[in-house]
Amino acid sequence: MGQTDTVPRLDLRRVFAAPPGRAEAVGLEVEVGLVCRNNLRNASYPQALALLDGLVRGHGAIPVLDGAFTVGVAMPGGGTFTLETGGALEYSSATFATVAGAVADVRDNLLAAAGIGAVHGIALTTGGIVPFAAADGIAWNPKPRVRVMREYFRDLGPDGGHADEVMGLILSAQTTLDYVSEDDLMDKLRLLVRAAPVVAALFVNSPVAAGADTGALSRRMQYWRRFDPRRCGVLGAALDAGAGVDELVEWAARLPMIYRLVGGSHVAAPRIPFRQAVEEGFGDGTYPTEADWELHLSQVWPHVRVRRTLETRLSDAPPWPWFGAGTAVWAGLAYDPRARAAAGALLCDLTAPALDRAADDVAVRGLRASIGPYRARDLARELLRLARQGLTARVAAGLERPEALPLLEPLEEICDTMDTFADRALRAWRRGPSEFLRAFSVPA
Repeated sequence: MGQTDTVPRLDLRRVFAAPPGRAEAVGLEVEVGLVCRNNLRNASYPQALALLDGLVRGHGAIPVLDGAFTVGVAMPGGGTFTLETGGALEYSSATFATVAGAVADVRDNLLAAAGIGAVHGIALTTGGIVPFAAADGIAWNPKPRVRVMREYFRDLGPDGGHADEVMGLILSAQTTLDYVSEDDLMDKLRLLVRAAPVVAALFVNSPVAAGADTGALSRRMQYWRRFDPRRCGVLGAALDAGAGVDELVEWAARLPMIYRLVGGSHVAAPRIPFRQAVEEGFGDGTYPTEADWELHLSQVWPHVRVRRTLETRLSDAPPWPWFGAGTAVWAGLAYDPRARAAAGALLCDLTAPALDRAADDVAVRGLRASIGPYRARDLARELLRLARQGLTARVAAGLERPEALPLLEPLEEICDTMDTFADRALRAWRRGPSEFLRAFSVPA
């Protein structure tokens, strides 16, 4: 039975509409592992709560609850600390007009959290993965959706084979960017999708997993290949000729929700495409709402995710203090029209299959990988030049602060020397796990 006139037709396009008068702003999310200094185990949920309580008592934070469980705190400056599914801690900045502003906010808040963590014997470790623990050492968050998600991925068989590692061990530093119209959305999205593996080659930083050298430069990127590939990887729908919001809607609407919110708690959703739920309901007399659609869009993880913003997701997180380097690259490329046009022209012949193959190669070989007919290093060098050009133009126009420009320097050095964050991580690991923790943690 389809929707009747008493059930409002859900407008799936509306979430992608840019608010009138929107200005291009920047957001930054950084995940850090919580590791006990005395035994290198992941901090337990009660230990993580002690850190959050320190932010409440000492910094005026407000607890954030998921049902009966504390899952984060809202900071006075507008940012939020959130406990991720496997016990990592994510800081999401408020929205800032400049890269420099977002980076300063994240730096100040992570340093505050690291100081409190030190009191409780907890280190905030940075990089693309927590390298000490295997999947059986994950400190799962007790919120209900964690159980629902783990059951969903177990039922996928091999396609969900690395779900625990993705949910519980990997770390990232994600940038959110704005769009001001549908044309602007698609123009930026095409660039970000094509540039994602190139930029990821600059940031490979997870060579050690479960306490061992994996032989890859980004084990994190490899884990994503077995985390329901239908909802991950290259967003090919954005690259089709003439693609627009309708294609993005149809890509997401073909997938089922994993969980939905019912009675204040997350429960498993029916295993039917979201589009079918719109037409026929969830089977319990209810139909999806716009809140369900937005929740569903948070349950897809392509290299670039589109909701009310554009979110870059493919790259590993760099070590402290370079967590803002990716944001400088993306803003420099996307927010300056000349840089964006030049970068788009550089990458315009890269197809979705070529980008998909490139992600696999980048995970193993980093800047030595092939991306279509090109070397990753050659493309990365040119994108960095354009990003610097774009950021410099924004500084000259008063749209960015000069402090953003040095954020590109470690990436330019990596391009010149081919000495990646992953290479540095391996050297630290070989000096001993405790030395790695010292070198790759937020200073307390």
